[in-house]
Amino acid sequence: MSKLDQVLLLDPPSDLRFKGPFTDVVTTTLKLSNPSDRKVCFKVKTTAPRRYCVRPNSGVIEVGGSVNISVMLQPFDYDPNEKNKHKFMVQTIFAPMTVNDMDLLWKEAKPDDLMDSKLRCVFEMPSENDKVNDIELKPSAVVNSVKAEPTAAAAPGDDSGEIKKMQDKYKRLQAENGKLGDEVRQLKEENVRMRKLPRTDHMSTNSTGLLAREASVTSLPSLCVVIAAIFIGFFFGKFVL
Repeated sequence: MSKLDQVLLLDPPSDLRFKGPFTDVVTTTLKLSNPSDRKVCFKVKTTAPRRYCVRPNSGVIEVGGSVNISVMLQPFDYDPNEKNKHKFMVQTIFAPMTVNDMDLLWKEAKPDDLMDSKLRCVFEMPSENDKVNDIELKPSAVVNSVKAEPTAAAAPGDDSGEIKKMQDKYKRLQAENGKLGDEVRQLKEENVRMRKLPRTDHMSTNSTGLLAREASVTSLPSLCVVIAAIFIGFFFGKFVL
């Protein structure tokens, strides 16, 4: 009995091409389509199993269905002498009415019932023209991204009222900060005068209270500055993002 022809349609039909450089995983896709009126089981094999990762490497394709198989070539040091040496085989068989154990199905399959297709792996290093094209494309991509940014930044155009409120709050904080600064200077001058007077328990008590008040008031400008910085950061951060 002659061997059965492959029932599945393979895309690509004969070559799996991998384009370098091969310093990272390179993935290519193999599409299997079932044009028949029966379900078909498939299994993908390779002559270099340590060099490739195949997902999925087996399964069942429904009538009129298809499946995309990712073939991932692991990183390696490219050797031109190794070019086209690796091969893949897609093995298929018509599925029975129910498939309970795929491993048992393939183990008990008769050779005359099996169909297969062979593909070779082709390694391609990028040409000099490809490198030049990549370099030329990168500046244009940067320009496009720069052009797109103003559009995104200008989008919130309906928040003018909220902007004005923030500006008014910031101005009020600045004014309050100035007033507090004047008060701090006055307290410092008063403190200097108090220190020049003779020390008594009463004056020491007043001086201590004065110093505590000065420390408390001194911290207020810093607090206002922090609040102002928060408003400024919120204001600019919102409209830059």
